[in-house]
Formats: sequence, structure tokens, C-alpha cells
Amino acid sequence: MTKIVLAYSGGLDTSVIIPWLKENYEGSEVIAVCGDVGQGDELNAVYDKALKSGASKCYIADLKEEFVADYVFPVIKSGAKYEGKYLLGTCCARPLIAKALVEVAEKEGAEYICHGATGKGNDQVRFELGVKALNPDIKIIAPWRVWDIKSREDAIDYANEHGIEVPVTKKRPYSMDRNVLHLSHEGGDLENPENEPISDLCLICNNPEDAPDKPEYITIDYVKGNPVAINGKELKPLELLEKANEIAAKHGIGILDMVENRLVGMKSRGVYETPGGTLLFEAHKALESLTLDRNTASYKSQVAIKYSELVYDGLWFTPLKNALDAFVDSTQETCTGQVKMKLYKGNCHSAGMTSPYSLYSEEIATFGEDNVYDQADAEGFINLFGLPLKVNAMMKKKNNMK
Repeated sequence: MTKIVLAYSGGLDTSVIIPWLKENYEGSEVIAVCGDVGQGDELNAVYDKALKSGASKCYIADLKEEFVADYVFPVIKSGAKYEGKYLLGTCCARPLIAKALVEVAEKEGAEYICHGATGKGNDQVRFELGVKALNPDIKIIAPWRVWDIKSREDAIDYANEHGIEVPVTKKRPYSMDRNVLHLSHEGGDLENPENEPISDLCLICNNPEDAPDKPEYITIDYVKGNPVAINGKELKPLELLEKANEIAAKHGIGILDMVENRLVGMKSRGVYETPGGTLLFEAHKALESLTLDRNTASYKSQVAIKYSELVYDGLWFTPLKNALDAFVDSTQETCTGQVKMKLYKGNCHSAGMTSPYSLYSEEIATFGEDNVYDQADAEGFINLFGLPLKVNAMMKKKNNMK
């Protein structure tokens, strides 16, 4: 009997894949694997639904703590935002889910791993590169690249024909991906970039106009770049992100409407809700302004661009990603301190910070009188710093050039 491990979410695509596999791979055994990275209530019926749909087993792997500590926090520390905006909520979960799939496949002796990512998207790359990096002998089945179902409407019809309940309708056909870091929305009316998102699209965050009319101040403590406490209370990584989500979502923080460039070459539009991640990212960035020198901060910002592309492209388990992690960790040795954040109507920004490793010197930076900075020294510095400009100007003057 051929064993197939299926990345199962209980959503539309993976729900119809189970009967499709059994119809097209005669005598196969489908083993569903759901990686719990913080989907919440979505998982309540997943186990029973997988078995009812035809799976022989269903594993629900609790990955939440590992996800936050080993995947979310490293991305935040790196300063990575894909195309300067997207906090990589879906991208950083995929390699961990791929790892869980491989572990179950090896345990069950499965020859195949199947996923429900479409042939137009990024997730097919992320899942498959993760599998290749961790076990190159496992084969891949990707139904969206071979079956006769051509649209989400077709998939809904297929589910109805096979008596499978699905969490979407033709009236609200969004493709959504949820974990403890974010919730993404794609498809439907969002496919036309002229359309403003519907008013009740967001399911986690308040709309900023509906957020409290008074700002809220909170403190976040970091140790070596990792958040460890909110308002003075130490929390484990998962608890801390959940608390940050609760606070930030109330104030409508972390809603992003973005047209991005997919790895496969097309542009796509998504609306992302990343409340706690946005709050932690902005606080961390503020603390780094206090603890990183100019050259390190500048180079780290360049590294963050490459880091975001690696994560977005599914290249998590690569030598370059490991090397960049080592660089990032070295920059975080002194990124320890506390940041006070002000949250109001969709915005969050620093309202004060402190660090035992602060490079800021009030005595040097003051506009008042000081005894440590000789302003006369600036003249010689400017003369040397501007020498190439002066030499170039002299050459142009000598040759009557403008």
C-alpha cells in the first residue's frame, strides 16, 4: 500500500485532496498531518474531519512554541520585511510545517508528501524545498498542478459533490492562512487592486477608526534581541506574542494591504493582519537605534533585504540563511533593554527607551555646553572628509569643465 502524508489544514484545498488522492492513487493510504502553528479555533474539528474525509490517521503536531521561539523571533531580530512591508507570517511557518511532514513520513515509512499549494503560488516552493533539504528521497504530489479542478469555485463544487464541509463559500471565497503571527487574506474581490477591502475583512484586528480613542503605553523588554517581558511581566515566547497580539489588535495595529511580487513571477495582492509582530518589530527596531553603531546598523539593513528574500523564497534550510543568522545573532549581543511604546489608531512608535549597552551619550549629543566634545575638531574632519570633492572641483576648474 502506498502511503501518502498530506499537509492538512481542514481548509478547502486540503479537504478535497483526501478523496482525490484515494480516487487517483488506487489503494493508497492518506495520513493527514496538521501543524498547529496557532490557527486557534480552526483546529477544533480538523481531526474528525480528516478521518471523515478518508484519511487513515491524522497527526496534529503542536508546533506553536517552536514556531515563535525558533522561527518568528529570529525573523524579527533580523529586521526582515519582504519588499519593505511584509513581515513574512506565512513564509516563516512553512519550513517548520515541512519539517513536521518529513518527521511523520519517516515515522510512517511514507513514500510521498502531498500539499495543497497551487501552481501559481509561493507555498509550493516553500514546502518542497523544505522537504528536499530535510529528506531528498521523499517524492512530492502537488494536485493543483495536475488535477482537473481549475478554480476555488470548482473545488467548492467538488467538495459539495463528495459531502465535504468547507469553511468558504462562493460569496466569501478568500484564501486565508492563519497562525499565531498573522492572518492573510487573498483572492475574491481583492484580486482587483482597485477594490478597497470590505469593511469586515479583518478578523483579528480592529479597524483603526474603531480602535480606542485614547492611546495606550506599554513596555517591552528585550534580551539579546529577543522580547522577554511586557509591562514588566516575564513571559515565554508564545505567551508573549499572544499578549502582544491582544494589545496591538485592539488598537488596529498591523493591517497591511499590499501588492507583492511572488517568486513565480506574478504580482499578487494580499491583506495581512500582523498585530503583535508589528509591535515587537517596531520596538526592536527602536532599541537597535540605541545599541547598534552606524556601520553595523547600515549593513544589517542590507542583510535584512537578502534575509527576507531567502525566507520568502523558501530557502530557510540553506547555508546562506544559517550564515546570516550567525551575523544577526552577533549584532544582538548588546540589544538588551526596555522600550516604551505608544499605541493609537493603527500606529505604534517608541515613546522612550533605555539600555545598559546604549551608545547614546547625552553629554556628547547635547546642544548645551559640554566638556567632552571640542567643536573645533570638526573643521579638520570636514577638510579631510571633503578632500576628494575639493580635488575633483579643482580638476574641473583647471579644464574649464562644468
